[in-house]
Order: sequence, then structure tokens, then C-alpha cells
Amino acid sequence: MTTNAKATPVGLDDEAVLLVGHGSRREKSNEQVRMLAADLEGRLGVPVDAGFLELANPSIPDAIEGLASSVSRITVVQLSLFAASHVKNDVPLAVQNARTEHPELTIHNGAHLGVHPALVDLLNDRAAAVEAELGVDRDEADVAVVICARGSSDPDANSDAHKLARLLYEGRSFERVETSFIGVTEPRLEETLHTVAKNRPDAVVVLPYMLGDGVLTGRIRDNAAEFDDEYPYVDAAAGDPLGTDTRILDVLGDRWQEARTDSVDMSCDTCKYKVELDGYEEDVGGARAMLRALTHQESHADRDDVDAQPHAHDAPEKHVAVCTNQTCAADGSPAVLERLRQEARDSDACDARITRSSCLGRCGDGPMVAVYPDGVWYGNVDQAGAERIVSSHLDRGRIVSNLVGQTL
Repeated sequence: MTTNAKATPVGLDDEAVLLVGHGSRREKSNEQVRMLAADLEGRLGVPVDAGFLELANPSIPDAIEGLASSVSRITVVQLSLFAASHVKNDVPLAVQNARTEHPELTIHNGAHLGVHPALVDLLNDRAAAVEAELGVDRDEADVAVVICARGSSDPDANSDAHKLARLLYEGRSFERVETSFIGVTEPRLEETLHTVAKNRPDAVVVLPYMLGDGVLTGRIRDNAAEFDDEYPYVDAAAGDPLGTDTRILDVLGDRWQEARTDSVDMSCDTCKYKVELDGYEEDVGGARAMLRALTHQESHADRDDVDAQPHAHDAPEKHVAVCTNQTCAADGSPAVLERLRQEARDSDACDARITRSSCLGRCGDGPMVAVYPDGVWYGNVDQAGAERIVSSHLDRGRIVSNLVGQTL
């Protein structure tokens, strides 16, 4: 049931809501969170303040401190699209710390926006706007849709993006609806667009699945424009992000009601911190999740000089995958992975995410190291080779030719 002002119970004078956004170097994005907070206050009929995880003020502890003197109950509502580390680790840690600091308060913690019918409906309208711009009708032409999310290292979050795509497809006249990502994981937007083009649709609608209109949304528009130029037989364009559409308030209202009645459902069955998922075994365990949250929180403690913060939350320039399957592991790939990570941490020029990979299909040629989006695969890499991959390829864009096993 969607919450609205008429359905709000009487007698909520002692309750407030804290809407938690990520926080951005772009003040326009922070203002969007504050605007949604003001609109949500009008919707719910209770005070709503905005707080931020990082890069903007007030922080979650400061925002709760500001509310503590006027109410006895606070409901934290999260303005996050998917349940990744911020939702599972960072916000719960901040809430638990606030409960310790303010034992007189009752603080409820709500879930992320997640998969919700209102968001599917909003995506459908965003797609219709692009169709109108291109002059196509999905009932008469073959229209393909590509939803592009940010991408996460959490498989649970990425799977929700695929679920949204399927829900958008069901019951509508699209030829197909595909999922892609602008960073961190695959398939990347460019790859998905080229795959869709093979089916020769009349039009391709690209939908940025993001709240704000920032750097990543700009990259999505650029990719769509480049694709449109490269494939003259397909009309393509990108739509607008979710923005501050009132349907987001519908979802936030539901998440508020769930939290304040202690009926929040989190995706624990597929949480990499709770169950062992292939490729994410090292992440299992509450202690690991807590350590990650503590170190992440510390890295953003200074909000007064966000330009000095090292963590921009944009997609990295390179993604490096190291095969840690049985054969490569026996040849020393775990040591190679660690050396790559250490060298990358020590480098001032390297902008890369380095992760483990399942089998890359080159057993006997390992340890295998693949660098994307360059499509360069290195074979027989030892620790000295790992140092050269960072210092030459990742730092300066120079391929280490004598280690190349394959290029794509």
C-alpha cells in the first residue's frame, strides 16, 4: 500500500524522519535530496530532515543529534536504489552508534528503495518520453530498451537491476529489455548496445537508472549518442534519470511505514555478507562487514573539504580480473592478486578496481590477468609481472607486450 498524507495517522507530534542520501561533490545532487525531504514531509505530515553518508552535511550522526531534542522517535529512510554496502553496512553502523549515543531515542532503520511497482511505472514513462522524441511507437515498431545502472561489487544489488528490467518488459510491447552497467561490473553499456544492435531493432531507448543527473548520467548519454552515430539503421537516445518524481515519494512512504512498524524485509537470502556465494566467499561474516563499514566511515570523516577526499565514487578507469580458479590458484594467482592490489594502492596514477574472477578459460597459461575495457589478457603473470602491469599498463597506458596472452 502506498502511503499518502490522508492515510497518515493522527498524533505523530513526537516522530521525525531522516532521509539519508549518499552525498555528492555536486551541490545540485545534495539539493535534490533536500527537495525530496521537503516533499516527503508534506506527504507524510511529520518532520523530515535530510542527512548524508559522505561528502555533504549534515552527516547521519549530526542530523540525528539535531532531531534528538524535539522528538523521541526517528525513522531513517534510505534514498538508495539498491542494497549494496551502504545499505547493508554503513547506514546500520551509523544508526547503531546513534542508538548508543541517544538511549532515550527509538530509532528505526528502513530499507532501500529496491524493486517497487512505482519505479517500474516511472521507468515506463521515461521510456515513452524517449520514444516520443525518436518518433517511434512500441506497438508498431521494434523498440528495445537498455536499462543502465551504476553497477556494484554486490551481486544482490546487481540482480535487482535485472529484475527491474524483466518487470519493465512484462506486459509491454517492447522487443526486449536488457540490463547494463556504467561501471564496476558487467555487462557494460557499450557492450550491451552492440549486442542489441545485432537484432536490428528500429529504435533503442537507453534509461539511466539513477536518481540524479550527474557525471555517470552524462557518460550514459554520451554512449547512447556514440551508438546512434555508429549504427545509422537504429535510432537511439537516452532518457532522463529518476529525479524527484512524485512516485519516488510513494516508495519512500512505503519504506517509512515498514520501518516504523518493524516490518522491514532485507534481502538476506542473497546477501554476500550472510551466505557464501561463488566468487564472494571472502566477504562472508559479520565481522568483515563491520570492518568494511568502519574503514569506509573513517575515510569520509572530513566533510569540510570534500575536494580532498580520495573516494569519488565514480566508476574506475580500469577493471582488472585475476583468475583464481583451481589451476591458476595452484600457479600462484592469489599472490599475484595481492601484489596487484598493493601496487595499485601505492600508485598515485592508477585508477583501477582489481577483483578475483572465476575461470577465464585459459587453464595452463596462468596465472591469468585480464584488463578491461582494454580487452588485454596477460598470461603466466608472476609477482614481478604484476608490478609491471600496474606501473606500465594501469599507470601509463602502456601494454606489457611480453606478457600478453590474448587481446579482445
